[in-house]
Amino acid sequence: MILSCGEALIDMLPRTSTEGEACFAPYAGGAVFNTAIALGRLGAPSAFFSGVSNDMLGEILADTLTASKVYTRYLARSDRPTTVAFVKLVNGQATYAFYDEATAGRMLSEADLPTLPAEVDTLFFGGISLVNDPAASTYEALQAREAPTRVTMIDPNIRPGFIAGKEAEYRARIERMVARADIVKLSDEDLHWLEGQGDLTALARSILARGPKVAFITEGAKGARAVTATQDIFVASQRVTVVDTVGAGDTFNAGVLCALHQAGALSKAAVAGLSDATLTAALTLGTRAAAVTVSRAGANPPWAHEL
Repeated sequence: MILSCGEALIDMLPRTSTEGEACFAPYAGGAVFNTAIALGRLGAPSAFFSGVSNDMLGEILADTLTASKVYTRYLARSDRPTTVAFVKLVNGQATYAFYDEATAGRMLSEADLPTLPAEVDTLFFGGISLVNDPAASTYEALQAREAPTRVTMIDPNIRPGFIAGKEAEYRARIERMVARADIVKLSDEDLHWLEGQGDLTALARSILARGPKVAFITEGAKGARAVTATQDIFVASQRVTVVDTVGAGDTFNAGVLCALHQAGALSKAAVAGLSDATLTAALTLGTRAAAVTVSRAGANPPWAHEL
């Protein structure tokens, strides 16, 4: 089972009312939440760990997980409010305004950490949940606890505007978590933010030198590549009409993890020696699934039968 660990929130997406007025509509979301949803829809055994409110919006989150076949027994429920993010779309690209103070997700603490059974073989981390304490330190503590014996994957999904004033602390946390991870996923923009300018493969290998075994690098509409110490495999994106990019990277992560699960490769030993064929299959499912997500509004990952 793959346990996605990170934020769950309500995205307020821009829409137009029947009277032609600009308005916002609520959709369950959050980068890590989206990955858990996509995993469940793709048929992988998926579970989710986060702080989730008992309020009306928290019920939307929990019900959405269940509807996509995601196990919810690891949710840390509380009476604190739900995080809300207002989304602005310009040419399909999303920017966000977050409202996160004292929320169920933000206030997650180490006392909320679950005891995990052996069936949980992989943990996925990322998103804005790694920015603000106490939740950020809580997720890091969980990864530090589990990384010696289970596969861990991280996608920082960096939002520079969200980490303003906290960059040094945030960079240090990402460095530590990357060093513990078996799998790292970064967009090309994230990679340049962390490592500076340069060739993507060379920069990815500088990440691998810190401990991970494989880095998946997405390059927007071009496609994605998998880089190990000796391999550099690229798969082009499918051409689709883009509605918006909300949830694209999150869905890609799910496709990668689902393909690795299908190949029986979600063990620490297997991740350390992935074949070209397995890496190609992971990139292919990741890009195919993401192509469906960007072709429709919001973070709406595909079900397996849609592929």
